[in-house]
Amino acid sequence: MPSTYTIASSALIPAPAAVCYDVIADYRTGHPTILPKPWFGPLTVEAGGVGAGTRIRFEMTVLGKTRVGHAEVTEPVPGHVLMETDEKAGIVTTFTVEHVGRSASRVTIATQFSSRVPWLASAEQAVVGRLLRRIYEKELALLDERVGDLLAHGAGGSGAATAPLSMGMLPGAPSVVS
Repeated sequence: MPSTYTIASSALIPAPAAVCYDVIADYRTGHPTILPKPWFGPLTVEAGGVGAGTRIRFEMTVLGKTRVGHAEVTEPVPGHVLMETDEKAGIVTTFTVEHVGRSASRVTIATQFSSRVPWLASAEQAVVGRLLRRIYEKELALLDERVGDLLAHGAGGSGAATAPLSMGMLPGAPSVVS
């Protein structure tokens, strides 16, 4: 029977939760900007593009091995919890965005794995955990940087101000033609 474990990292981001969430949920122009190099290669949107119903293809290099993944995006709690599920690999990554006061957010990235070799689970968890936490810390730092740039250009985090974020029409965001 496979052992299951979770690796997570959190950061306090000085931006409204809606702004943070919009960047994470926008797989065409937001999310690609927070994927840290050299671990992540191209992210391709296969369907959708914003939030639930989006299907993505991505490349991730860990311990010298590049893996191509395919994930389906769901939003169990829209605006607060977004999940990427790679059924084939048995991996689920959850992004949770919580309000902390009026203008800050706690963002957590957590990935749940199943170890295929139960007796190796604790060693695997230690090695993978150390590496993924480093990757997630960089991803959270890039999110902090991205939302800082968006706020500096006048993107708000509530009401109509979040619509341009989700649609990839913020200053400096590339145009998207579907």
